[in-house]
Amino acid sequence: MLKNMRSDIQAVFDNDPAARSWFEVIFTYSGLHAIWWHRIAHAFYRRGWFTVARTLSQCSRFMTGIEIHPGATIGERLFIDHGMGVVIGETCEIGNDVLIYQGVTLGGTGKEKGKRHPTIGNNVVIGSGAKILGSFKVGDQSNIGSNSVVLREVPPDSTVVGIPGKIVRQNGKPADRLRHQMPDPITSKLNELQSEIDQLRKQLATCEAEIKKE
Repeated sequence: MLKNMRSDIQAVFDNDPAARSWFEVIFTYSGLHAIWWHRIAHAFYRRGWFTVARTLSQCSRFMTGIEIHPGATIGERLFIDHGMGVVIGETCEIGNDVLIYQGVTLGGTGKEKGKRHPTIGNNVVIGSGAKILGSFKVGDQSNIGSNSVVLREVPPDSTVVGIPGKIVRQNGKPADRLRHQMPDPITSKLNELQSEIDQLRKQLATCEAEIKKE
């Protein structure tokens, strides 16, 4: 338990350049508090003490603004930056060294039973406001852009942006963990169309010049 707490604290220093001291991190980081509350609630949940577990998770939600269902499985060194508005569902599974920004939802899409929340791989970065909804996996080393809505499986080492989420990068070099401003596929398409329009205008101008010569 103490080893996990130390690694949780170290994860803050590894991912947040604003972290100054252990004292500051332990007493002022709500994301860290939410994870520690969850570890306790999850232990009760696994033993079948569901009411106690849910009560602890609600206390954590009130104190931190982060809602983690006690049934969720969380790996090592998860860092929730700021964290206000983060929601993590009951059957969600989160791997190691994951970075989550504020306003993220790891939720389901309906009233189906069983596994209904996403599985997040290792070393995944989820940008602020992103929504990952459904029972599928987000592969290792992937990056989910801010405010994206992801509704289907994401292969490892991919970058996803947009609504609905589209893969704009795959099997390339991993993006900087702290850089979650991803390219917008809609903007990229508009830029392509603008380039085509400019090219057509040049061709039209050339044709007009030739006609005037004749």
